[in-house]
Amino acid sequence: MTPEEMETVRPRLEAFAAQVFGSLARRDQRVKGELYLRGLMLDGKRKSMQPMAERLGVDHQQLQQFVSSSTWDYSMVRERLARWAAARISPEAYAIDDVGFPKDGYDSPGVARMYCGALGKRGNCQIGVSVNLVSDRASSAVDWRLFLPESWDDTKHGDDDLLAEAIRRRRAKAGIPETARHREKWRLCFPS
Repeated sequence: MTPEEMETVRPRLEAFAAQVFGSLARRDQRVKGELYLRGLMLDGKRKSMQPMAERLGVDHQQLQQFVSSSTWDYSMVRERLARWAAARISPEAYAIDDVGFPKDGYDSPGVARMYCGALGKRGNCQIGVSVNLVSDRASSAVDWRLFLPESWDDTKHGDDDLLAEAIRRRRAKAGIPETARHREKWRLCFPS
């Protein structure tokens, strides 16, 4: 979406953001949530913080802090998003899907060499697993999880102390909580 197109839809986007982020206690968090949504919608191949911030004309730390270290409850935001989508889609079914995101780096959470549909072959990627509301005319992802391959789970490599320690360092650097472990993709859609 071009900046000109964004200006046309911005009032609707702001109303949507107010609904979805309405559970956030602080106004600055709600504002940054709307800013982040605008960044995702603007044209540009890369949707990481720095390129999005450049397109928005803001410091990337605002977006990084909102996504990575802000203290808001994402489950309430997801619940509001699901209610918003259900009211518009009138879902007839749920669909579970996984999507591969090609990645060049080693340090992004969950990156491993595995099959990636976006590449059409095995390659370095992250995999996101989503639950979607679907009807004949629309669909919307309303819940999602990052798939952590076994190579990101030190408990799967307990017989190799050096490898397990390297995985723990990698997890810590990527900010992966201790509770996040490898689970089969289909199990990610069901709370444990």
